[in-house]
Amino acid sequence: MGNGNGGFEREDLGSKPIIAFIITVVVLGIVIYFGAWGMFHVLDKQLTKDDQSRSPLVQVQTDMRSVQDQQIKAFPEPRLEDNERTEINDTRYGEEERLNSAGWVDEKGGVAHIPIDRAMQLIAQRGLPTQPQTGTTPPSIVQTGRAAATKADTSTQKTKKGRKQ
Repeated sequence: MGNGNGGFEREDLGSKPIIAFIITVVVLGIVIYFGAWGMFHVLDKQLTKDDQSRSPLVQVQTDMRSVQDQQIKAFPEPRLEDNERTEINDTRYGEEERLNSAGWVDEKGGVAHIPIDRAMQLIAQRGLPTQPQTGTTPPSIVQTGRAAATKADTSTQKTKKGRKQ
């Protein structure tokens, strides 16, 4: 089964090729990192040079990466949130204030809102209407359409001579 020379079969890889591979990967990673960094640095300088104003009367922001507060407020809604937790607190406080206060929704129309606790007490005392009043049909599109069709129907009306149309 063997070749008869009495030696051993070499199955494992030596440590030198493994160490050489690791060193090669590390060196290539460092070269690629600094190559990419240099490329972005050169492109950034070229971009800032090209962004400078052509006319002294036109003011151009030289650093497009920094944004001032007035620029953020000039941007149309909806804007990205800086800090969701603090921004939603204002909304929640406003909702709580509205739920726990009384005031007019439409003063001319006589529509007001009351605190939610008071509204729950009134509903517990008076209850909610569960059925329409006897003899009335709740308004619906179908009922409204039928009523309009019946009112507009002239086929059963008699003419002046006593005949149907």
